[in-house]
Amino acid sequence: MELYSNQIDEAIRIMKEVAMWGRNKGFRVWRDEWLTKEELITIDAQPENFYIGKMDGVTVCAFILQWRDSEYWADADNDAVYLHKLCVRREFAGKNMTRFIIEAIKQLCKKKRIRYIRLDTALDEKIIRKIYLKLGFKIVDIIDYPNGRSIALYELEV
Repeated sequence: MELYSNQIDEAIRIMKEVAMWGRNKGFRVWRDEWLTKEELITIDAQPENFYIGKMDGVTVCAFILQWRDSEYWADADNDAVYLHKLCVRREFAGKNMTRFIIEAIKQLCKKKRIRYIRLDTALDEKIIRKIYLKLGFKIVDIIDYPNGRSIALYELEV
């Protein structure tokens, strides 16, 4: 898996593609109006943080990889990367792509001497939880909101 940064337009296109598939399947996913440069670019997520991953020259995934996350990990040490909006294109689903992606991110972290990969997702996302736990992530905290929703914070030591 080869990773390419600063790929905002292609990354957002893939995120929208995967979100549309998810909505058609009845999953709770991001709305298209959330998947725009105006919504996704933040102080923590600049254009260079938007990645795509390719295998054999074909784009298989997109994600945002941040060097800080002031929303969910404000008090965390700066020895981590923060993974957001990981999307695998549907024709590559079920082919262990998430493992390949995480391994590629681990290699990037080792080069930069980063100790952890961190991410967040809704606690009730059972399929997503199973994928990340199988890859070695651990739930290190749960944030409960007054509306009854909860966010799980995951961490993987590189």
